[in-house]
Amino acid sequence: MKLILLSGGSGKRLWPLSNDSRSKQFIKVLSNKNNEMESMVQRVWKQLDSVGLASSSYIATSKSQSELIQSQLGEDVPIIIEPSRRDTFPAIALASTYLYSHVGISLNEVVAVLPVDPFVEDTFFNEVKELENILFHSKADIALIGVKPTYPSEKYGYIVPENTTRFSARYLPVQRFAEKPDQAGAERLIEQNAFWNCGVFAFRLGFLISLLERKRLPVQYEELTKQYGLLDKISFDYEVVEKCEKIVMLPYAGCWKDLGTWNTLTEEMQSHQIGKGSISKDSTNTHLVNELDIPVTIIGMTNAIIAASPDGILVADKQASPRIKDFVKNTELPIRYEERLWGWYRVLDYTKTEEGSEVLTKRICISANNNISYHFHRLRKETWNVISGRGLVKLENNIVSVSAGDVIQIPAGLKHAIKALTDLEIIEIQNGRLLEEDIHRLQRSWEEIADQSIVN
Repeated sequence: MKLILLSGGSGKRLWPLSNDSRSKQFIKVLSNKNNEMESMVQRVWKQLDSVGLASSSYIATSKSQSELIQSQLGEDVPIIIEPSRRDTFPAIALASTYLYSHVGISLNEVVAVLPVDPFVEDTFFNEVKELENILFHSKADIALIGVKPTYPSEKYGYIVPENTTRFSARYLPVQRFAEKPDQAGAERLIEQNAFWNCGVFAFRLGFLISLLERKRLPVQYEELTKQYGLLDKISFDYEVVEKCEKIVMLPYAGCWKDLGTWNTLTEEMQSHQIGKGSISKDSTNTHLVNELDIPVTIIGMTNAIIAASPDGILVADKQASPRIKDFVKNTELPIRYEERLWGWYRVLDYTKTEEGSEVLTKRICISANNNISYHFHRLRKETWNVISGRGLVKLENNIVSVSAGDVIQIPAGLKHAIKALTDLEIIEIQNGRLLEEDIHRLQRSWEEIADQSIVN
């Protein structure tokens, strides 16, 4: 069995800590067994490893999230990069062609698909492994996991099984699906023995490859990558699952949660406060998550979430906090904090002069033994002011040592890179036209960058 973990999302529901590059699965607010902060994706990957599935797992994600995945899980984690965001059917189709044409797995092998961020116990992933046996025993095209509801939720879709004993009690044939209902509808669905659809399913690889062939879509990964932008933006549920006639469901009665909103996420946080600040004793069921360097004080607030990051500040009643998505969904919000493979950066200031020149100031932290790629810009100049740590800077063919207090001027067109010997912090000032496409990367590894250089 191979696993495809879907890592997407636009980072709206946990704003301001989440954004387009750091979606909810990457926010480190959960505590592990050593009382260290970890993200949802780190927690899930450890669970997969504990049941022997990590070595068979691949993460399908966008280019903007790939570095963050490698930063949190390691550079060796298998990643399948989508050329653009086009919903779950294109993502799963692309990942399947990768397994077929790049990895070379058999068409009879089972592929399981699941979100990268479910909050579950380790036993849940044993159920994922069981999908392989159920798929072969039932002769179905798709096998799902349905979660036994604990309350009539309006947030989830539902799976309604057939009322039949023709199948083993271990799994049930699926009669139909129901979209997110209102409260009364959810109660009726539970009376019909419906289950929450947790977005976990399995199929034989040959099932999907045959489907792509019938749709006249490429089954070779390179070719589908070229045509990826032409695929419809549609979910796998709509395009495949709900049109399939042979579907069975594995019931699951254990713990399962989608920590996709502040009110659900704070239920699983071990501490009421992360970051600088204080919460008064008469503030009940109130959480503070603060990524800023300034303290936040909370007095006399009940059932509230206060979240602060360089991207903004949220103060909300927990039950109302899911509405944040409606407030920010049509707003272009600049990303002011981002984690990268080499460390992180935080935007301190941005301005645009009357002449049209842009000035962006960043605080950048490069973790020890990591480096920023060798690159250049045609439309902007940069100034690096080292504030702590030690490192090496390559400017064209010369490598120089830098430490706190050093200032490096980088004119437009000059090739440059920097490596941290210890944790290294710099203030970077960019001046000119600040376009993402003006980053011309030449080499990634420091071994390649340092080759044929003159060390001063």
